[in-house]
Amino acid sequence: MPLDGFGPEAFAQATGVSHETLTDLKAYAELLAASPHNLVSEASLKDVWHRHFYDSAQLDALIPENTKTLVDLGSGAGFPGLVLAILRRKRVKVTLYEGTKKKADFLKAVAQHLFLAVDVRNERIEAAPKRRFDIITARAFAPLPTLLAYAQNLAGPKTICLFLKGQNYADELTEAQRAWKMTLQKHPSQTHPLSVVLEIRDLVHVSSR
Repeated sequence: MPLDGFGPEAFAQATGVSHETLTDLKAYAELLAASPHNLVSEASLKDVWHRHFYDSAQLDALIPENTKTLVDLGSGAGFPGLVLAILRRKRVKVTLYEGTKKKADFLKAVAQHLFLAVDVRNERIEAAPKRRFDIITARAFAPLPTLLAYAQNLAGPKTICLFLKGQNYADELTEAQRAWKMTLQKHPSQTHPLSVVLEIRDLVHVSSR
């Protein structure tokens, strides 16, 4: 839920990020606000530190310290993938999949401006070559059954999926469990009382019933 006055200082207090990391996020926020492409809604842009940055950053606590690779599906304006790349700078190799060219170009521009070594892939995820990542993330991108189908091609036996989901997550989960077996843990969202973070491991496709 949006918080009045939740800006950079409140974000830093809530997350414990370093001064350097906060400086990077401030620059990111400025680039987002200056973009002519309306990458996020005007209303949410006014609440960028809570609605976008903090919403994305809450995943950091669920990512193991020994994580080496992360892929973000449908990154859009960079949430959560680019935020996590900033938080885990030089420790995690981050790949961002974004099918819309103007959004992918924006992600590349931010990464270049902040000297972030991220791999921005302007292509459809379903056409991506099979690879294995330690962590798979997504936010406001696709229904859970679709996300799991995408994730299957990018997951290994120890991969953890972290999906930010809104209030309709229960219906999506019911549908997904008809075709998939998984180890599931639900974490309450830190930014909205009706949202959750779905932590999924041991993903196995069964069949549609």
